[in-house]
Parts: sequence; structure tokens; C-alpha cells
Amino acid sequence: MSSTASERFATRTLADLAATHPGVTAVFHRHKLDFCCGGRVGLAEAATAKGLDLGVLEAELEAVVALGLPDAVPEETGALIDLIETRFHAGHRRELPELLRLARRTEAAHRAHALAPHGIAALLGHIQEELEAHMQKEEQVLFPMMRRGGHPMIGQPIAVLLAEHDGHGAQLRALERVAHGFEPLEEACPTWRALYVGARRLSEEVMEHIHLENNVLFPRFAA
Repeated sequence: MSSTASERFATRTLADLAATHPGVTAVFHRHKLDFCCGGRVGLAEAATAKGLDLGVLEAELEAVVALGLPDAVPEETGALIDLIETRFHAGHRRELPELLRLARRTEAAHRAHALAPHGIAALLGHIQEELEAHMQKEEQVLFPMMRRGGHPMIGQPIAVLLAEHDGHGAQLRALERVAHGFEPLEEACPTWRALYVGARRLSEEVMEHIHLENNVLFPRFAA
């Protein structure tokens, strides 16, 4: 990794890298680096905290950037809000009921197993409730303000939703702990495995959702 590439990545925050270079969030997901709620941390600091080799991490990022992937984030605010609603809001509402079904079946079938994801159904139910309330605030209050070009008091709902994003981040970390890093045991049944696949996907999608709002959409109205 050249010194130029190192300067290009090492001192920049995870949030900035995720917002600037299409595709790098896949690298962050792979290394479990929080680029949404914890995205204000520099890459070098984040690598140190996780015990990752900064040079290897930079090389992975450089390889993704070199692909020149098109930016899938719309420049127009209304189109960006449409993307958030159609991909993330609709996606969370579609996927969480099935995840809850899988969680209840897994806990019921493996309640005697010490390494089963005990408590995951209750946690997913809480995540579903919190996400639904959060998304309704966006759809009914904040997004209409943004589609109209802003509002003198828009900073207040943004501040509330940013704080809620931090809470969602804490829930995702709890979900990963309960699901043992989303890595099923060798003897795990198909339902248990499907639960972990879905829980990992939910975690990654919520992180992408928060990232787009915290680091792309909300800063457009920071003033």
C-alpha cells in the first residue's frame, strides 16, 4: 500500500469513506466495523480497536475503489427518500415477521441447548417495535419536511432520530451477541441456520439504512 493510498484512507472516518466510495460498506460489514452509529471514528483508530491490520484493510478498500462502482445514492433528496422508503422501510417490514417466526421456532425446538440463541425472539420483537415507531416518525414528520425543502425547526426531529439511531445500533450489537456472531453450530437445524442468515441480513440492512440517513441525507439539512 503506497503512502498516497494510506493517506487516502487511514485518517478518514468510516462514515466519510462509506458515503464517498460505493461498495466499501461490504468491506466494513466483513470486518464488523460500525460505519453508521460509530462512523465518526477514523479508519486507523477503528482498525486498532478491532485488532485489524490497517495495511490489509486499506488494500481491500483500494481494490473496491479501483472497481469504479457506480454510486447508487441519488443526488436528488426526494429520490433518496424514495430509496430509503422502498428498500429499507419496506424491507424491514417484510423481513422481520418471518425472522420472528424463525426465532420462535428455533427457541422452542432448542430450549435445552446451552448455545441456542435464547431471548432472540423477544429481542427481535423489540427491534420490530422500535423500528416501526421510528419509520413512522420519518414518514409522517421528517420526510415530508425534507421533500418541501426543509423547515426552520427541522433540526429537532433530526436530533430525535439520530438519538434513536444510536439505540438501534445498540440493539444490533445485542442481536449479534445473542446470535453468537450469526455463526451457527455444525448441528444447527435448517430453521436455526435460516434465522442466523436472516438476522445477519437484517443487521447489515439496518446499518446501511442508518448510514444513508446519518451520513448522507441528514447532513443536507444540517444548517
